[in-house]
Amino acid sequence: MGLILFPGDGDTSSPDVACSYSSFAAFRRRLAQAEGFTLSEMWGFGGERAWRDLSTTLAPLLNRPDDGGGELSPAECASILPRLEAITEQWEDETGDSLLQQHLDDARQLAVVLRLCVERDVDLLFL
Repeated sequence: MGLILFPGDGDTSSPDVACSYSSFAAFRRRLAQAEGFTLSEMWGFGGERAWRDLSTTLAPLLNRPDDGGGELSPAECASILPRLEAITEQWEDETGDSLLQQHLDDARQLAVVLRLCVERDVDLLFL
């Protein structure tokens, strides 16, 4: 069982991001760390800190249930994309383990999918 993120345009040949729930959770934890906070401190992830207290364009991606489906609007995709690409560039300069490499691959693939959603003006769907 896992999670698939894909453009909501009905084109089954569009690229997607497929990962297990645990790998998506680890990916989000690393993104939160890059933004300067710990995901487990946040409301909904075991902590008490409110999301409104943060200033990150990644919040719509990070603050969501793993298995609840849903979507991100094209505008949310457009706001997430530049920050995701900047974090990806930072990660490329780090030396790390195979998990870092997997997160880099996931971030690059997610950037492709986000860009398609913006270009096609469609939601990013979570399934």
